[in-house]
Amino acid sequence: MNQEGSKLYLYSITLVAIIGGLLFGYDTAVISGAEKGLEGFFLTATDFQYNKVWHGITSASALIGCVVGGALSGFFASRLGRRNSLRLAAVLFFISALGASFPEFLVLEQGKACWELLLMFNFYRIIGGIGVGLASAVCPIYIAEIAPAEIRGTLVSCNQFAIIFGMLVVYFVNYSILGDHQNPIVLKDAATGVYALSPESDMWTVTKGWRYMFLSGAVPAALFGLLLFAVPKTPRFLVMTGQHQKAFDILERINGHVRAEAILSEIKATATEKREPLFAYGVAVITIGILLSVFQQAIGINAVLYYAPRIFENAGAEGGGMMQTVIMGVVNLAFTLIAIFTVDKCGRKPLLIVGSLGMAAGAIMVAVCDQLGVKGIVPVLSLIVYAAFFMMSWGPICWVLIAEIFPNTIRSQAVAIAVAFQWVFNYLVSSTFPSLYDFSPVFAYGLYGVACLLAALFVWRWVPETKGRSLEEMTALWRQKK
Repeated sequence: MNQEGSKLYLYSITLVAIIGGLLFGYDTAVISGAEKGLEGFFLTATDFQYNKVWHGITSASALIGCVVGGALSGFFASRLGRRNSLRLAAVLFFISALGASFPEFLVLEQGKACWELLLMFNFYRIIGGIGVGLASAVCPIYIAEIAPAEIRGTLVSCNQFAIIFGMLVVYFVNYSILGDHQNPIVLKDAATGVYALSPESDMWTVTKGWRYMFLSGAVPAALFGLLLFAVPKTPRFLVMTGQHQKAFDILERINGHVRAEAILSEIKATATEKREPLFAYGVAVITIGILLSVFQQAIGINAVLYYAPRIFENAGAEGGGMMQTVIMGVVNLAFTLIAIFTVDKCGRKPLLIVGSLGMAAGAIMVAVCDQLGVKGIVPVLSLIVYAAFFMMSWGPICWVLIAEIFPNTIRSQAVAIAVAFQWVFNYLVSSTFPSLYDFSPVFAYGLYGVACLLAALFVWRWVPETKGRSLEEMTALWRQKK
């Protein structure tokens, strides 16, 4: 009889699950290195005029799929289960990596930019986005339903660490692929406002570089899909499908015999997911979950993460901004570790409030620097501070709260709605950023700074603290507040 449980087993399961987070970060951030070469490629099209609006839509097209994947995640998590939903996400990641790198495959002329090719490229990116949307919702649910309450925040935060690690990995991969080559030079006609590719551009990045960057994502996607055959279904899903003995076996292996019996009893008391309506616990819990997702995106972080090299270059960084992007990735990883080691000690709310205020300071400083024409180290550091405070707060903690704030009986569908809203606002922020930044960087970062201040107020006033509470206790909390 297992009395203690196996932490090694728990950590092994979690390690596999968070590869989904790594792919989330990898697939969404790969565009940061590829977008300039991609822009140069489509500027060579002769059957349509590629502009900043189209570039914003194309760069953010994966996020359309993220909205779909996030919205459908509750359906898949309930019908297929958490583990099988992650397997589906891995397949979609793999297809997208291959398709986005060679969108002409079997259909169009190789290497010729045209309207049809733009549509095919966006199609494959949307496919990958569906995988990201699924993984973004299901990975935190999977980890939260596996992890003991006292370390749940830490383990779910590890998913965010994996997201940021995935971004850092792809920053290094993009930097290595670019090598001695240069991003293309894009010229704007002062009279017409039309953009064109400069004849002096390095054509390797236009014809090949961006393709290799997207193709590199196939490797971690294949690894994730294979490793998912080694992890179990979550105990809560097994109970919901009537497989109580299997659920107990997993709980016992993780928590030990005595605790497994107690946890199983709690799960049985609340595991009626298919019979509870979405608003069974009132409107407040759903609204708070949605607003957590909305504020995580409205504060503008992905405008920095997706366009980092371009922003750093405009801020006066040398070398096209790629090296500064890598440095930012390392700093982001370090600050994510701060969240992981403090979330179960300090709580969720304090980290969110501190992070919001730090981001506001960084964003407003970037706006001031641009207004005053300051270039170099100050705006670059301000951008890094802005991103770093996100990584110790809204990056991981939002996902922790979304995974644990909802009652067991409505978790899958409530998380799906919250995540769908998150990706809708991610798309709105990311797709509008090129045009907004072209119009006025001061206005763009001033807007994000104000959103950060509003986020701090929202958390302070309305978000409940979930530190140390079991998922079943959250069910009781919302039932009382109803």
